[in-house]
Amino acid sequence: MNLHSRYPLLFSPLDLGFTQIKNRALMGSMHTGLEEAENGFARMAAYFAERARGGVGMIITGGIPPNEEGGFGAKLSTSEEAEQHRTITAAVHAVDPDVKICMQILHMGSLAPNPACVAPSAVKSRIGAFKPSELNEEGIEKQLLDFANCAALAQQAGYDGVEIIGSAGYLLSTFLVAKTNLRTDQWGGSFENRMRFVVEVVRRVRAAVGPNFIVIFRIAAMDMLDGGMAWDEVVTLAQAVEAAGATIISTHFCWHEAPVPTIATMVPRAAFTQVTGRLRKVLKVPLITSNRINMPDTAETVLARGDADIVSMARPMLADPELVRKAFEGREDEINTCIACNQACLDHTFGGYKQVSCLVNPRACRETLLNYETTARPKRLAVVGAGPAGLAYATVAAQRGHQVTLFDAASEIGGQFNLAKRIPGKEEFYETLRYYQRMIAKHGVALHLNTRVDAALLASEDFDEVIVATGIEPRQPALEGIKHPKVVSYIDAILGRKPIGERVAIMGAGGIGFDVAELISHAGPSAALDSAVFAREWGIDFENHPRGGVTGVQPQAATSGRTITLLQRKTDPVGKSLGRTTGWTHRLTLSRRGVRMVNGVEYLKVDDAGLHTLVNSEPKLFEVDTVIVCAGQLPLRTLFDDLQTQGVKATLVGGAFEASELDAKRAIEQACQLAAEV
Repeated sequence: MNLHSRYPLLFSPLDLGFTQIKNRALMGSMHTGLEEAENGFARMAAYFAERARGGVGMIITGGIPPNEEGGFGAKLSTSEEAEQHRTITAAVHAVDPDVKICMQILHMGSLAPNPACVAPSAVKSRIGAFKPSELNEEGIEKQLLDFANCAALAQQAGYDGVEIIGSAGYLLSTFLVAKTNLRTDQWGGSFENRMRFVVEVVRRVRAAVGPNFIVIFRIAAMDMLDGGMAWDEVVTLAQAVEAAGATIISTHFCWHEAPVPTIATMVPRAAFTQVTGRLRKVLKVPLITSNRINMPDTAETVLARGDADIVSMARPMLADPELVRKAFEGREDEINTCIACNQACLDHTFGGYKQVSCLVNPRACRETLLNYETTARPKRLAVVGAGPAGLAYATVAAQRGHQVTLFDAASEIGGQFNLAKRIPGKEEFYETLRYYQRMIAKHGVALHLNTRVDAALLASEDFDEVIVATGIEPRQPALEGIKHPKVVSYIDAILGRKPIGERVAIMGAGGIGFDVAELISHAGPSAALDSAVFAREWGIDFENHPRGGVTGVQPQAATSGRTITLLQRKTDPVGKSLGRTTGWTHRLTLSRRGVRMVNGVEYLKVDDAGLHTLVNSEPKLFEVDTVIVCAGQLPLRTLFDDLQTQGVKATLVGGAFEASELDAKRAIEQACQLAAEV
């Protein structure tokens, strides 16, 4: 066998006996919203085929319920529905017959946004929409039959296997944990009884599909719940599932309602794979590990440590469908790395079932709608501003064959990303800037840094079009004392250009306000770069593995010692506008560091005494040394206006187009769409 020079383990095949997986790279399951969309199966076929073309060894689809009560929208319980799925499997196998595609069977249980939802006991989830009905014996038998039927139909549809999700707070996992399984019959009480339903699901599925079909079981190897599964229970369950017929066991590390981040950018790369490695020692079947593995060198390290047999990279393959192929060909510097921001993927999934995409790759899930085809009429284009919008536009337009010149007054590309990368927990933004730097070189963009251009110069160069991506400027509120020495802009605070005192008020509690609070309250190494620091800050005991990994462990927040107050004019809860899947982590982090959050604030003036305000109409003086202003942004459109005056064709993108709140997702998506059309 010829081993890959850099990634010998990642690119080694895995023999399952009846079949072989061509490499150890897995595209893990993500519900995209295409499952329920008009023409969704054709779009999913293109989406999965593109990842198969990109070199992945195995794909697991988004979750498909086995019955009506198991979820919402799409399900697989009839032959007619199975026929729709053939569109997906045929597309993947046409691209590469060696790529395995498995369908995830997802019964959401008490998390189903469905009034008919069911669970082992009538225990409402903290994050569920409805209180579930308790399953009786007849109902349990129905669920077992439906799981087996769903798996058989997946096989009929041409899938190479199924994944049964038994984690995350969905139906199967609620049987396993005592606080959600209050039963006293054969399906509850002792752990042997609580796991009976799960094991029977696997047994029934294996019986339905026969021996030569991949059956993956996803287990909560560390569920991050106070009172969750103990380690001996995890082992007992895994061994029972193995004996019941699982081909592969996939490890998962949370329930959705667990108070520990596992997928956000603040989580270190491969933070949880050691748990998989520990479980791997007591099982015979191959194991999959996951969570925050976003580059091939990380995947290879995980495999080399013996932590797993297969590495799941789900969101990273939203960000770059060619990730695996690029790694194989030695083009790692061209990988568009997942930054784990969740803004266009999981925030969409859990924020009202919008269709999923990716902040750094707006083509994700839009493969039939947004394409970067080579232009038949190349143009000379000037892009002014090398922030997220300007970079996206310039590189996509150049990729399509346009002649692009990119100007920026700064000494480096990145714009606002150069602020974001300095925030502890957001170090992945360095990867995005590395990617764009490489795309500039690869596609021949003429880059001019330290260059401030005006309308006259651009007009004299006779460009066919000028794209104005000049971004924003911080809004300075009309406040008495705004020029006081105590007052510092968020840009100066983040770049360290002005000293920050020990007592600080932050005016504005949007994303930037939270970033500033994170930066100035932080002490010591970034948890995103150090798994030990991360475990300490979030109260995880990897070594002893108490129940859920967290029971009895107190989080220990490192803090700068500053007294910080985060202020908001709105009367809504502070941080309400933050991302659905990450906002709570930021609020909890700052709360543990003693950051006070105050809403309903009207700012009056700044003077030597501090910041004078009205809080809920009552006078309040914040006696602080520093007032950091995070009061929004204004678009920088002067150049655009000047170009219009001179009759030069110009287009606004990004913050220069709309700057109500910095939004890289919107800026990059808009830029890519416009660059695809020019």
